[in-house]
Amino acid sequence: MSMPVAEAETHPGGVASEGDRPGPIGRWFRADRVRAVAFALIVVSVAWRAGLATRGWFSQDEFVIAAQVLDTRLDADYLLRTFNNHLMPGGLLVAWAMVRVAGFVTWPWVLLLAVGQAAIGFAVYRLLRELLRPGWGLLIPLCLVVFSPLTLEVSSLWLVGLLVMPMQLALVMAATAQVRYVRTGRLRHLVAVVLWVVFGLLFDTKSLLIVPLLFLLTVFLFTSGGAWRSLVTTVRRHWPAWLVLGALSGAYLAFYLTRPARELDEPTSVGQVLKFLGDLVGETVVPGLLGGPWRWAYAGDGPPAVNPYDIAKWLSWAVLGALIVVTARRRPSARRAWLLLACYLGLVAALFAVTRLGGPLGSLVGIIPRYVADVVLVAAICVGVALLGTKDADEDDVSAWPVPTVLREPGAFAVGLVSIIVVLATIGVGTLWSTARFGDNWSTKYGRDYLATTQIELAAAAPGTVFLETTVPDRVIAGYFWPDNLQSHFFRPAERRPTFVAEAEKPFMFDDFGRIRPVVVQGRKILPGTVPGCGHLAEGGLPARIPLDGYLEEWPYAIHFGYVSSGDSTALFRLGDAVRVITLKPGLNDVFFLLEGAGDAVEVTVSTSEVRVCTQLITVGRAVPAP
Repeated sequence: MSMPVAEAETHPGGVASEGDRPGPIGRWFRADRVRAVAFALIVVSVAWRAGLATRGWFSQDEFVIAAQVLDTRLDADYLLRTFNNHLMPGGLLVAWAMVRVAGFVTWPWVLLLAVGQAAIGFAVYRLLRELLRPGWGLLIPLCLVVFSPLTLEVSSLWLVGLLVMPMQLALVMAATAQVRYVRTGRLRHLVAVVLWVVFGLLFDTKSLLIVPLLFLLTVFLFTSGGAWRSLVTTVRRHWPAWLVLGALSGAYLAFYLTRPARELDEPTSVGQVLKFLGDLVGETVVPGLLGGPWRWAYAGDGPPAVNPYDIAKWLSWAVLGALIVVTARRRPSARRAWLLLACYLGLVAALFAVTRLGGPLGSLVGIIPRYVADVVLVAAICVGVALLGTKDADEDDVSAWPVPTVLREPGAFAVGLVSIIVVLATIGVGTLWSTARFGDNWSTKYGRDYLATTQIELAAAAPGTVFLETTVPDRVIAGYFWPDNLQSHFFRPAERRPTFVAEAEKPFMFDDFGRIRPVVVQGRKILPGTVPGCGHLAEGGLPARIPLDGYLEEWPYAIHFGYVSSGDSTALFRLGDAVRVITLKPGLNDVFFLLEGAGDAVEVTVSTSEVRVCTQLITVGRAVPAP
């Protein structure tokens, strides 16, 4: 029986209530619109960054560790070794499993990075909700994290992601647990702090900085008064936390120092340190927090370094300075938040100043964004406190931001509002531009193109094609990674692998683009021989010394030996103290082989006394592809 029209008009909800009632998603959105928008922002950022990551590929260190993974067992020696001075058993475990399962296939690595990025985004939002006053303002520090150009390298390069993302997640989760521990004093929150610090240490030694960060966070955000009073209060009230975390840090550091590692790259001068600090703060951190760097410096297959425009760099400094001054005048807790950021940035700078500046890439450390990826998280916390205040802050409600009298005039207020909108829009556009330019840079991958070409060439190569091993081009793996830049290492995870030999009559090699070419040797040649119609003669089992046209330092060399032999035999070929047995065939032949030695002459000794060998062609040098 239908409701009368008049009644339906009197009770409109009686007809429309069922159809208009929102579904589960609608109810969830209406329950907390800030949360819904925050989750949407996180999802958008993860999807966008996953798209950027798919445009790139493996790079430098990743080729090295991929080759090493396939050459080792999963045991304590592998997991507890250091990689570039990083103690990272958790990362090595993940790398071991992923390389063996996925190899050079891209999408599993992108999925791994996307999951890590999503976990960090949701954890950051959870921390902001726990620490700050609620409201739409929470989205500002959240966007600072999930869209920051300074973390693009972390979400695009899987080895960097294995190091940095777990530390980022551990930092955020440990900070959340610390906030709860400070507020409640409950032991379970302290246990959570310890467990998250341990989690971070499983992936990177830099996670040791989480402990002083928690102490600084407690000092600056959960105490009041002067410096000495804040320090004493923090130590006295929460001494169990510092005792446990101090013992954990000491035990970890003691174990780390027992691990074999290369020497620290200590700075060589005060000027070098000052330049590094200027680059780190002025070129990287400040512009990066405000949408920069806007321009990237190409770095081959590796991720780009920051290279901001000068005018944009100085404008970013001006904007940050204005933000610090305004928030510090409006909110007492803002001053302590900015001091927290400065102290943590000082810790990071000190760490790299004493460990990285003396190496071959020391001059670039200050403009490599992955080194400050954790600073972005701390900056987001501090910006949130400066803008919104903490839930615990004992200060007047300034969420409405009292306006000075001079700005209360309608015209002045409108100008101020428009200025704020313009600044925020400029930062947003700058972030979009920086991210897009990173993607353009990241999509250029010589290693990917090189491997793809070699796979096509190997598929079309004739049966029995063998290769004399050399290194891959420097733009694929830099020379200072030797011996991990050898082709035999590089091709281990590949679907098609070349057959490498130490000696061959007609060996081949790959050129810089991955195409198969015959081998030629460039280097020192022998001086003309004195035997008519023969050149240099080796016979009767006696050594024949053949001088070169110059001296060779100790090095692994390729050798081209062209000869005429009267019969089958073997011969000892000597370069300095290095000796190699080679096989000789009757007639005119060539043999290419590898030998590491030094000297100004070679020596050939034919093993069979009846066999005579003549040569006018011996070249000792480096193997290069024929034109």
